[in-house]
Amino acid sequence: MKAHTLTYPLLGWFFGLVVAAVGVLNLVLVHPVPGIAYLLLSLVYLPPANDLLKRHLNFSIPVAVKIILAIVLFMFTLGVSDLGDMLDKALL
Repeated sequence: MKAHTLTYPLLGWFFGLVVAAVGVLNLVLVHPVPGIAYLLLSLVYLPPANDLLKRHLNFSIPVAVKIILAIVLFMFTLGVSDLGDMLDKALL
């Protein structure tokens, strides 16, 4: 029981910070609009935002939805967006 209470917030912080980092990279390197969108989507993963939603709206986003959203975000970022193209050129 203790592992679940510790694991979910740590994964939430990890994915939230990764999505926020992608947002900052988009904001600086590509265009402000996708950067701001990624920064707002990073709030979905952060535990304080989840607690705020649960406390004020009695609603919480399920973990399965967060996982699917993370997969879609990273596929879009690395496959379709300009940031993915910039990373490909930098690594070659």
